[in-house]
Amino acid sequence: MTVLFLVVAGFIASFIDSTVGGGGLISTPALLSLGLPVPYALGTNKLAAFIGCFTSVISFWRAGKIKAMAFKLMPISFLGSALGAYVVYLLPERLMKNIIVVLLIAVAVYTYRRKDWGDTSSVKELGLQAVVGALAMAAGLGFYDGFFGPGTGSFLIFGFLYLGFDFVTAAGNAKALNFASGVGAFVSFALSGTIVWSYGLIMAAAMIAGALVGTRLAIKKGAAYVRPLFLLVTTLLIGKQVYDIFLK
Repeated sequence: MTVLFLVVAGFIASFIDSTVGGGGLISTPALLSLGLPVPYALGTNKLAAFIGCFTSVISFWRAGKIKAMAFKLMPISFLGSALGAYVVYLLPERLMKNIIVVLLIAVAVYTYRRKDWGDTSSVKELGLQAVVGALAMAAGLGFYDGFFGPGTGSFLIFGFLYLGFDFVTAAGNAKALNFASGVGAFVSFALSGTIVWSYGLIMAAAMIAGALVGTRLAIKKGAAYVRPLFLLVTTLLIGKQVYDIFLK
């Protein structure tokens, strides 16, 4: 029953996470429900998610939905994540949650109001200001992913949409950077020994399947599928952060 539970939770989490992020809303509580201490649940989830994310990156890349710029930004995202994990106790968690709720609400409202945003790509050649913005996004959100994490996928997609990419390409680019920052966090957890490898590898196998199905559906359906899923997951992330602040 434990194996079946891990497989089902891993598949559903990765199906969602493969496109717009937010799979940790499902996989982390699932691991906690099995009695794992918080550090081990986070580390085990990062192992499985890192493998599932790699599958998504390959699928998006093969479909031509990841641009060269995203690959160039990956080392910056990795370094940002490693630094974020290193200074994880620098800021109070409650302060981070308050800031993230405000930012997620702004992202959701802006995306909802721009009805045709991300339907087509308007990127031709990025100017100096856009390049600097992309570098700052990779470093800043990489740091945030290693430091805190929730909403990273949403913020990355929003950033690439703002640069002019369509929803599917923005999702593909976001997964590339998310993968790079995930590697940094995974290495940190592995070195600290807070990974239950048996659980993580079982969930990872399910996440590979979920990522394959999720990315193929996103590539096939396009913005009509990705946009509402993005708004749904962003709304759920807002609800999760509000719950943690006021009710937990």
